[in-house]
Amino acid sequence: MATFRQLDYMNLDDQLSEDERMARDSVRQWVTERYLPVAMEHFEAGTFPMDLVPEVAELGMFGPTTPTEYGGAGLNNVAYGLICQELERGDSGLRSFVSVQGSLVMYPIFAYGSEEQRKRWLPLLASGKAIGCFGLTEPDFGSNPGGMLTTAKKVGNEWVINGRKMWITNGTVSDIAVVWARTEQGIRGFLVEKGTPGYSAPEQKHKFSLRASVTSELVLEDVKVPDSNRLPNGEGLKAPLGCLTQARYGIAWGGVGAALACFDEALQYTKARIVFDKPLAAFQLPQKKFADMATQITLAQMLSLRLGRLKDEGTFTPAQVSMAKRNNVAIALDVARTCRDMLGANGISLEYQVGRHLCNLESVITYEGTHDIHTLAIGHEVTGIPAYR
Repeated sequence: MATFRQLDYMNLDDQLSEDERMARDSVRQWVTERYLPVAMEHFEAGTFPMDLVPEVAELGMFGPTTPTEYGGAGLNNVAYGLICQELERGDSGLRSFVSVQGSLVMYPIFAYGSEEQRKRWLPLLASGKAIGCFGLTEPDFGSNPGGMLTTAKKVGNEWVINGRKMWITNGTVSDIAVVWARTEQGIRGFLVEKGTPGYSAPEQKHKFSLRASVTSELVLEDVKVPDSNRLPNGEGLKAPLGCLTQARYGIAWGGVGAALACFDEALQYTKARIVFDKPLAAFQLPQKKFADMATQITLAQMLSLRLGRLKDEGTFTPAQVSMAKRNNVAIALDVARTCRDMLGANGISLEYQVGRHLCNLESVITYEGTHDIHTLAIGHEVTGIPAYR
């Protein structure tokens, strides 16, 4: 496997701290040495390499911004973004596994949970001894989560939950699910543990995208959980949407990682591929494609870095995250399509990365808010008028 060489056209490495570069480089090395050699095998088999989970945890990739007192690494948001970039350079399924654990399970427990819930679950999740999933999307309610049909009714000191959730990353392999349900007091979050009667998480098969990722349905039939499993500090739809903002931030960086992987592979391939007695990269059309891609990737890198700094300052807005997710994933998908074409017939072989990234990004541009929904979120921010209502 050729050595990865990152495009850094504007010397953005100079803007990173030593700790940020160290976090990125350690994950980059792990992805190159441990994940990429098995990526094709798991994508083709439709499996996730669960045997690598302890190594992911040991490197501090689960909830890296979580305070150290709860088992996290206490890193800043730029470092977390760079981690997501390197994970998605490996595969979108790998980044999804990690970001669900950190942004959609550990984050709501930390932000909306009780101190007892934090002390019990966060160290287990950070160490990889427990795996979690996030149950918000339903079969008929994706872009409009406020229309959810899942309900939770208080009976004595317990809650009885009924409903279904769809497209849930990690569901089948999870020890705990953060499930959002409609109550008489509004939307609330609940911790549902594996093995609870009435709860099941069958895996969804037959995917052409995110194949190296476990995608599940959550079925809740008269599931009873104690009131102590309710997240006490998260009220209304704002709580789960706050979790999605955390995840979308990581996705924005992840899109850059997928684009970097495709760009580097196509560049190395076209410099070595001889066509009409000279390298393919020596022709004008390929050079125009590389110039266009390098420009767009650089813009995405700058957008991610600026957003990360704003997030660390605590001054970012959800709509700014929408812009980064929307822009960077769209760029990554365009780059993957262009690079797939530049590799010719080899572009459809799993011996190369571009086809795998292309298929994965078809999911990434849809989940955590579709491209069009983020378009409307930005339009709402700019005009002050919500077009989706």
